[in-house]
Amino acid sequence: MKLYIKHMVCNRCKTTVKSELDKIGIPYETVKIGEVTTPEELNADQHLQLSAALQLHGFELIDNSKYELIGKLKKSVKNLERYSDENLKTNLADFIQLSVDDNFISLNKLFAEIEGITIDKYIVKRKIERIKEILVYEDIGLDEVAKKMHYSSAISLSNQFKHETGLAPSHFRQLRHLRNSIPLSN
Repeated sequence: MKLYIKHMVCNRCKTTVKSELDKIGIPYETVKIGEVTTPEELNADQHLQLSAALQLHGFELIDNSKYELIGKLKKSVKNLERYSDENLKTNLADFIQLSVDDNFISLNKLFAEIEGITIDKYIVKRKIERIKEILVYEDIGLDEVAKKMHYSSAISLSNQFKHETGLAPSHFRQLRHLRNSIPLSN
C-alpha cells in the first residue's frame, strides 16, 4: 500500500518517518520523499497513530484519493498538450473540470496544497518546457510556435517565456544552431 506524506523534503525527513514507523510497529518496504510503501494496508488504529506521530514532526498523512485526483488532473493536462494543435472549444477550467469530473476551484486549491503551485502556473511551466523543445529541435518561426501553443502573438509568448525563464526565446533558438554545429565523433 502506498501512503503519501506532505512536507517531506530531505533525507532527514525520511529518517524521521522511518523512526516513527518503527516505533508504531508498521512494517515498510520503501520510504521516499513524500511516499511510504507498506506490504499491507494499515488498520484504522495504525493510521491514526501514524497520522498523530507525523503531525508532531510537521508532516501530514494525505488521503490517497487526493493523490489519485491530482494524477487524473495531470493526465488531463497531458491530454490537452497532446491535442495542442487543435483549437480548444471550451475554456481551460471547463476542460479540466469535465476531464476530472470535479469543481475547478476545489481542484485548484487541492493542487496548490499538494504541488505548491496553481493549476494555471503548472500549465504555464509545462508550456514553457514544450516551447523550449520546439525552439531547440524544430525549425519553425516564433509566430508559428505562438500559434501552435495558443498564444495570441509571438510578443505574448516572448514576454511569458522571458518572465518564466529569464531568457529570450532567441537564446533557445541559438542552442539549436550550436547543437547542429558540433561535429559528431565516430
